[in-house]
Amino acid sequence: MTLQHRPRRLRAHQALREMVAETHIDPRQLILPVFVKEGIASPQPISSLPGVWQHTVESMEELVREAVSAGLGGVMIFGVPSVRDPEGSQCDNPASILHRGVSAAVEASAGQLVVIADLCLDEFTSHGHCGVLNEVGKVDNDRTLVRYQSMAVSLAKAGAHMLGLSGMMDGQVAAVRAGLDKAGHTDTALLAYAAKYASVFYGPFRDAVESTLDGDRKSYQQDPRNRKEARREIALDLDEGADVVMVKPALSYLDVISDAATMSDVPVAAYVVSGETAMIELAAREGIVDRDAAIDEALTSVRRAGADIVCTYWALEYATRHAHRGGNEEGA
Repeated sequence: MTLQHRPRRLRAHQALREMVAETHIDPRQLILPVFVKEGIASPQPISSLPGVWQHTVESMEELVREAVSAGLGGVMIFGVPSVRDPEGSQCDNPASILHRGVSAAVEASAGQLVVIADLCLDEFTSHGHCGVLNEVGKVDNDRTLVRYQSMAVSLAKAGAHMLGLSGMMDGQVAAVRAGLDKAGHTDTALLAYAAKYASVFYGPFRDAVESTLDGDRKSYQQDPRNRKEARREIALDLDEGADVVMVKPALSYLDVISDAATMSDVPVAAYVVSGETAMIELAAREGIVDRDAAIDEALTSVRRAGADIVCTYWALEYATRHAHRGGNEEGA
């Protein structure tokens, strides 16, 4: 055969494939989600999310130090409180488990990574919704924004470098930015969950935070059938001053990540969520897929779609596993 084009030449052996690889993942591009729980004496495994634990403040500090050693970009702290009420009154309490966890993470990290605090009411409300409810049981958007402002200022005082605005309330970025600036926290960055979908893939996360959700979040999280709507949400958050915009989930919404990367002039993050993680873990446990290769391929797909930052429960493992080699292992 006389063939002018032979693309396989550039796939002939591992060193050549590494040289021409288009997509790479650096540990600094990874964020590790961390759960810190009130009232436990030792870390507790999360049965639906293999390899992930609810931590004490002390074990979380050790995990943060490991993240620093691995060169991760950041950790995202989620609190699991013992007391919840309809108003989520503990959300801005400096003594809450979230605030204590954030302060401890900041100290343990010694400025070597970004400490991100989750800013939402769902872990603090007895009904499990991301905001306060009105008289007919619906989430009251504007009253919730007032609570977000107070929570933001309290978390900034606790030392959070960045706040993850995950509630999907209209105007949340502008409201939180205004509240922080008024209180003098102009350097506290905002990671906006700009396109967060009402997904079935959050199940294990809700186990991790012991969610008490009554009903669903379809009235404020996005419809999985909509793509243009996500572009509108992202544009609004950019206009309101988001420092980073996030797409969540990641693996089922690669097209939305690509859209965000095209339109955004700030970094784009994506969250490989608990259900997406659990599917690969359980498939690997059954021998259906090679676990390490599946993790590598999944995270690479998110970066290839355009995400600058990837939030993943595999962050520490990935960084550690790739620390002493120049790329992915040979595939089948």
